[in-house]
Amino acid sequence: MAEKIVNIADSVTVGELAETLGLSVTTLIGELFKNGIAATINQRLDFETAQIIVEELGLDVQLKRKAAAAEIQHHTRKLSDKAVPRPPIVAVMGHVDHGKTSLLDAILDKKTVEGEAGGITQHISAYQAQRNDRMITLLDTPGHEAFAALRQHGATLTDVVIIVVAADDGVKPQTVEAIRFARSANAKIVVAINKIDKEAANPQLVKTQLASEHGLNPEEWGGDTVMVEVSAKTGQGLDKLLDMVLLVADMEDLRADEDVPAEGLVIEAHMETGRGAVVGLLVENGHLRPGHYLVAGTAYGRVRTLQDFRGKAVKDAGPSMPVNMTGFKELPQFGDGFKIAKSEKEARNLAQKAKIEQEKMAATTNVTGADILKMMNRKHDAEEFNVIVKADVQGSVTSVVDSLKLIDTNGEVELHVVGTGVGNISENDIHLAVGENTVIYGFNVDLPPAVKRLAMREHVEVRIFKVIYELLDDAKGSMEALLAPEIVETEIGELEVKGVFRTMREEIIAGGEVIRGKVSKDLLARVKRGKEQIAEVEVSSVQRQQQEAKEVFEGEMCGLSLRTKKKMTLEIGDKLEFFTRELVKKTLG
Repeated sequence: MAEKIVNIADSVTVGELAETLGLSVTTLIGELFKNGIAATINQRLDFETAQIIVEELGLDVQLKRKAAAAEIQHHTRKLSDKAVPRPPIVAVMGHVDHGKTSLLDAILDKKTVEGEAGGITQHISAYQAQRNDRMITLLDTPGHEAFAALRQHGATLTDVVIIVVAADDGVKPQTVEAIRFARSANAKIVVAINKIDKEAANPQLVKTQLASEHGLNPEEWGGDTVMVEVSAKTGQGLDKLLDMVLLVADMEDLRADEDVPAEGLVIEAHMETGRGAVVGLLVENGHLRPGHYLVAGTAYGRVRTLQDFRGKAVKDAGPSMPVNMTGFKELPQFGDGFKIAKSEKEARNLAQKAKIEQEKMAATTNVTGADILKMMNRKHDAEEFNVIVKADVQGSVTSVVDSLKLIDTNGEVELHVVGTGVGNISENDIHLAVGENTVIYGFNVDLPPAVKRLAMREHVEVRIFKVIYELLDDAKGSMEALLAPEIVETEIGELEVKGVFRTMREEIIAGGEVIRGKVSKDLLARVKRGKEQIAEVEVSSVQRQQQEAKEVFEGEMCGLSLRTKKKMTLEIGDKLEFFTRELVKKTLG
């Protein structure tokens, strides 16, 4: 029997989903509860959660997502028959220290107009290079964070991914990560085998690793993956690399509409003294010009200035062009789509509407697919500690990394070594660490002044050590700092209420007999009536025979003044269970 296909929106209530699936609400709530989520009939679930629940219930149903609202459709707009060819958008990715940044620099130095290279603005991470009168847009994606975030916003942003692999180092964890990202984005892959000028270079080994372990077969071996041997240092192979990128892009027939209102994506946003909000945009369709009113998520503004990646003023930005603009009233979010409004009033209204929608969503308790997967797999609740390790020699790198992995965290902190390398801390290391809450550990290496300034500017922590045990102690301390403190309650004593003398809004004066342990000032107490706890109070003073007492022990009578947060009634026969509650910092074994 064929699967039943059911269309649902991006977000549905439990009640709506139950009705759509032909289930009772009780059954659906029960299934959510089994997975650790106490949901109500009006609680909203996202599409991914609904899919998980359908699978868990073993229903013969296939869920399909309803078409999204018009506001977020612009990334996948249907092109008109007037669409014109556009430059390819190329992400450059690769393992730390494999020469990704130096390769980009070499391409830009070689391909930008003489005298303008080197003036690249500090904040934008998108550039343009020229090859045979054709433009190529290059995205620098340190740590793959930008790439991942833009994909999450539904942006089919990247056409081609250049994966940089060092010929003397081979395939590394971040190389594998880059391959995974490229495939999930359905982008074409071009491999740049860098550092072929080095004595230890072995490009054939790199090709073998990529072919045998990751299914990327070089064209010369009868496969379909373009692999180009290059050297960022000597410039060898750079022309061929750009030619191959253009060839791969041509096979995709990349086009964009020009005669439409400009639209695209926010790829960077920061505040600058004297300039206000400086926003990096990537135009996808249409032409953006000074004077246009823009809306991006909950932010809006009028284009005051436009600059290309070199910081040069431009009057027009067309498809696939990255630009910096000023004029937004507030910072838009990274990954937001932008579009043109006809007037400031329309722009303000659209931004206000988006803000109301955002607040409405925030007010509704949404259960996300990520939430439910965390509930189903508790180990993902562990805190994460990301590190980059640089050392003087490879042996030291291995020793430090192996020692870090031996720190016992009881599964409460997950250590991720996101990069390693031999030599001094470099700007590449800082770029990799940005936005990942990553600490860079240096062992017997230096931190050059320029790199130190960059680290301070980007708020990246760099810690240098000469004794391995001091490095390990620091890492252990940092991981312990990530642990949430434990609430520890210690039972102190119990009293039976024999008399209630005065009841006020925030204070009760009563007397009774200590039947276990002791009572003293400043203790907390649970008020029990039978087996039911009716309140929690604090002991503000203790009296024995109408004299202030420090402590009163088992078998003795005493008077108590109790502080309460709200008015309550204490009765003869109630029990007070005294205890202390404190936050205890967790430590690692």
